[in-house]
Amino acid sequence: MSQATKKTPTDFLKSVLGRPVCVKLNSGSEFRGILACLDGFMNIAMEQTEEYVDGQLKTKYGDAFIRGNTVLYISTQKRRQKKGKKK
Repeated sequence: MSQATKKTPTDFLKSVLGRPVCVKLNSGSEFRGILACLDGFMNIAMEQTEEYVDGQLKTKYGDAFIRGNTVLYISTQKRRQKKGKKK
């Protein structure tokens, strides 16, 4: 694999800024929303944030800040297709 095609975690994080993500915490809680920004310590600011515990919606926060040392992982969240629309 050439150097030009290798992706780093930083490349991934830059590519998902402004997009829907799922942030899993060490506690098992999960936050879903739009990734607004993050820093070198993995502190995360999100918009339109919802907290899920055991797969069930617990709370809607709007804007949220998550401390980086509580983050287990960040993944992309598939955009939901509106019902009745075809590709």
